Amino acid sequence: MHQLTYGDIKAATDRIAGRVRPVALAQVDPGAIRTAHRELLGERSEQPCEVWLALEFMQHTGSFKARGAQNFLQAHREAGTLPDSGVTIASGGNAGLACAWAARQQDVRATVFLPETAPAVKVARLRGYGAEVRLVGAEYAEALAACEEFAAATGALASHAYDHPLIAAGAGTLLEEIHARVPGLDTVVVAVGGGGLFAGVATAARHHGIRTVAVEPENCRALNAATEAGHLVDVTVDSVAADSLGARRASALALAAAQRGGVQSVLVPDGEIVRARQALWDHRRVAVEHAAATALAALTGPDRHGPDRDLPSRPAATSRSYRPAGGEKIAVVLCGANTDPSDLAPRTAEH
Repeated sequence: MHQLTYGDIKAATDRIAGRVRPVALAQVDPGAIRTAHRELLGERSEQPCEVWLALEFMQHTGSFKARGAQNFLQAHREAGTLPDSGVTIASGGNAGLACAWAARQQDVRATVFLPETAPAVKVARLRGYGAEVRLVGAEYAEALAACEEFAAATGALASHAYDHPLIAAGAGTLLEEIHARVPGLDTVVVAVGGGGLFAGVATAARHHGIRTVAVEPENCRALNAATEAGHLVDVTVDSVAADSLGARRASALALAAAQRGGVQSVLVPDGEIVRARQALWDHRRVAVEHAAATALAALTGPDRHGPDRDLPSRPAATSRSYRPAGGEKIAVVLCGANTDPSDLAPRTAEH
């Protein structure tokens, strides 16, 4: 297994320069995020933390996945290994969109496999990019098996939603941009599904001495479970964010990145994810996927700092929230916005 390195991130940064949109950053109002009060000589520090929202949902195709797809196909183009039969991928939606977009740029065919539960908005956009869409099974794993059969039969280049070094390295270019824009960054907070974004971001963050907070829904905890077991395991998938974070198994690249240190695991309940997503709409008129709100929910959920006693079977570093220290500089990645915003309407007066 190829181990992701900072060199991979730098190569991807150079390869996709000018081919993706630079991330936009927006600062959260000072004091809006609670800090962990640390008592020293009987006094409490009330210095607010500094929180930045990385608006990666404004990326091509509406998510960070464009970075990995561009890196993957550009690397194969440079190596002369893009076949006439095109590229194929199995995806919960966002990776397929990114693959279809990058394939159109490279003038190659894209065949995308999705579970039948994929949101209609994503299917429509895929077809808009010119991809052939095939809906198979109820879960991502079933769509993946069909994709692998298709690649073997046709010779199409098999991409992956998250479990490939070129895909993860492309995602890691996001941290390079954030680091350059926010001097003295202490922490980056990312949602985790299969772990492509996490693996890339954590690898780059570790190089720069930046902590990574890996946030998962309580019932989509593939990376958390793998860290607990010390090896990759299958988990059940049942969350409002499962359309983007619903991988049954994390990637080996993600587990290796988590085991290298500098990572804290946070599990958040669906209710907090829904509330964080609504808050982004109410306060900023930003409509993001539940996956993007999952990262923010780590900072806005119940005030529980450190290991959570309600999660006795989880690794010692697991908690239900992340409480920054006073003065800490944090970037929260809002990773995608391919969502139906109709459920974000303002609450009625009687509520």
